[in-house]
Amino acid sequence: MGAELGSLFLDEGFGSLDAETLESVTQILESLRQQNRMIGIITHVSALGERLPTQIKVHKDPSGSRITLETL
Repeated sequence: MGAELGSLFLDEGFGSLDAETLESVTQILESLRQQNRMIGIITHVSALGERLPTQIKVHKDPSGSRITLETL
């Protein structure tokens, strides 16, 4: 029995990576995206976030949270 994985969701952990390993991970994630895989990433690492083509950003506000969609 085989299953096909069409999407992947990663929750942080990138802050503990050195620059070289972060670059390797970023290249692998990009290659998966080019294979029409949907990859969701939660990150606070600016260097990684800047390379993501589409971002959903959550903004905390005294009246509540709001989200914005940014396409690079």
